Formats: sequence, structure tokens, C-alpha cells
Amino acid sequence: MWEVAPSFRLLTSAAAHPIHRPWADQVRPRMVAAGLDRGWLRELVPPTGGYVPDFLNPAPAGPAPAPAAERDAIRASPADRVRQDLDHLARHQGNLGPRLRALHNNPQGLLAKVADELETYWELVLAPYWARIRAVLDADILYRARLAAEHGTGHLLNDLHTSVSWDDNALRMSGRKQPLTRTTAGTGLLLIPSAFTGPGLRTRTTSPDPPQLAYPARGVGSLWTKRPVTQTDTLSAVLGRSRTLLLTELEIPASTTQLAHRTGLSPAGVSQYLTALRNAGLVSAHRASRSVLYARTAAAEALLQAAPT
Repeated sequence: MWEVAPSFRLLTSAAAHPIHRPWADQVRPRMVAAGLDRGWLRELVPPTGGYVPDFLNPAPAGPAPAPAAERDAIRASPADRVRQDLDHLARHQGNLGPRLRALHNNPQGLLAKVADELETYWELVLAPYWARIRAVLDADILYRARLAAEHGTGHLLNDLHTSVSWDDNALRMSGRKQPLTRTTAGTGLLLIPSAFTGPGLRTRTTSPDPPQLAYPARGVGSLWTKRPVTQTDTLSAVLGRSRTLLLTELEIPASTTQLAHRTGLSPAGVSQYLTALRNAGLVSAHRASRSVLYARTAAAEALLQAAPT
């Protein structure tokens, strides 16, 4: 969920982002067609930055929470927590829009609608690209873990971001008056690498949950760079020429119709091959309004990169 607010803000910005523009150009038309640019997120995520209600970023139950579990946590947010967050948002931006005033009056009745819109947003905007995004996030986590193991947690925190420093058992962040100490951190500190947060930091400090700190992940600059695919003759011998062709074409998530147009295969044939690839765990399917977008999974990405030249 930490990727929802900054990615939505980027998509609704008039400025073209130098790194995320290829992704934004693909997903923005789908987002607008679904009306997501004028729904709940439009009021919950201020367009120019600043506070985003904390209940949108529930404390994760583990290192890789499932999107459905996070949405369930949002649906179960206590009414007092929601109202407190909305009051805080109103102080930041001056007032609440009509949807958020209704949510303030009836959190338990309307949180389900918020979660439903978040599910639609996830399926249209993030899920088809998640294997690629997740690879960047996982690489960052491995790098940070190695830093901590070799040089200690203090070195890890001092390397995290230019606005963060660890000194005398306290984490200091520019723009934040009070440092975060071992005492105030309570049960610990959650570090959350993000593909869309940047160049600054985002924090969530909501007792009794541990503080959360989202920071720009390493490697984001090459996230959307077109990746060279090695020769696929070996893969074709195993998967078949048509299935291998479809995998290579899914550098950009696409529908059955789009793939048929790009490859010259019949729509029925594309559908059959995609079903086989999905059953093998090489392709994932994501509902996009009246169509379905297909995307390569992490296993498919690894398979294509490992194919011998």
C-alpha cells in the first residue's frame, strides 16, 4: 500500500516524470477510463504532496504482505482512527471533499468502498508490473541487510538517505523536530523501500504500531529500461515458438487482442497459449475494466534472462 499514494500522485501530476514516464504513459489512460482520477484517491491523496491518512498504510503482518490482506486491514480500521486521520488531513489542506466528509460520518459503512477502489487501482496500475517492481525492492532489501550484517545498523541508517542520520542511539530526520529513539520506537522500526517515493521520505508514526519509514529504493532509475532478451531458441524448444514469442512480447503487459495484433497469432491461439503459460506460473492475469491484462511473472523474467546465447 505504500506504493499507492506516491504512484497515484505521479499519475495525476501534469509534469512528466523522467524515470516513470514509460509506465505512466501506459497506465494513465486505463486509470482515467476507470474513473480512478476522480474517486476516493483523488480526495485522500493531496496532489502536491503532504500528509496521506495513516489508515491507508496499515502496519504489515510480515515482510511481504499480500495486497488483499492490506485491504482487509483498511476495511477493519477503527472508526476513531479514520476520523482522527481525516481531521489531520483537513488541518493540512484546509477542508475535506464531499466523499471524505461522508467517510468521516460513516467510516464503517464506507471503508469497504475505499478498499474496493484500492483493489481496482492495484489491478490496473501496479499488479501487472509488480514482478519488475518487486525485484527492485528485494534487491534493495538484500543490499541493506548486507550493510547491517557487515557494518552494523548505524551504518545502514546513515546510508539510507541524505536527510537521515543515526547518532547517540537516535534517528534524526531533517524537517522532523523530535528524533526517533529506541524508547519512542517501541517495538522497532520498519524500513520500507519504495519505487515511487522520492526524492524525500515518508513516515508513519501511529501508536501502538511500530514507526514506518519509506525511502527511495536503489535501482529505481533503471526500473523501466527495456531489458535485452537473450536468444530464445533454447526456450522455444521447450515452450514452443508461439509461447516463447508471447513471453518476449510481454515486456509491456497487454491484452489478448493486443498480443494477437502484435504477433500475428489468432486471438483464440493467443488465449490458449496464455492459459498454458499462466498454469505454468510464467504469466499473471489482471482485470482491467472489460479486458484482462497479462504480464510476465518473476519466474518468466528469470527464465528469459537465463536463456543461453
